[in-house]
Amino acid sequence: MGLDLTDYLPILIFMAIAILMGAGFIVAAWVVAPKSPDKEKVSAYECGFNAFDDARMKFDVRFYLVSILFIIFDLEVAFLFPWAISLTDMPPDVAQFAFWSMMAFLGVLTVGFIYEWKKGALEWE
Repeated sequence: MGLDLTDYLPILIFMAIAILMGAGFIVAAWVVAPKSPDKEKVSAYECGFNAFDDARMKFDVRFYLVSILFIIFDLEVAFLFPWAISLTDMPPDVAQFAFWSMMAFLGVLTVGFIYEWKKGALEWE
């Protein structure tokens, strides 16, 4: 009736493999990666302009717009996976409601995406 440590063996094997793979990738990147830093590679750069300029300078809002659009559609995909998995385990009437609720959600996002596209928010000059 004691603690059986063999139950934890798969977890320990998994952790060992994860640590070895992580260390292997880090070492491989250090060995294989080109090591020719120049002034442009090591300079600070953020959102389309140098990070150490005047704080009152004008900046292009498109950088923030593109990042917000990425977050919105990334969250859309994050909502779709659990919904799709759990949809088959629901009773038929609940599944139908869940399906049409998700279609309404996707419809709102699609309308917003088309609006952004028509306004030219995704155009880059």
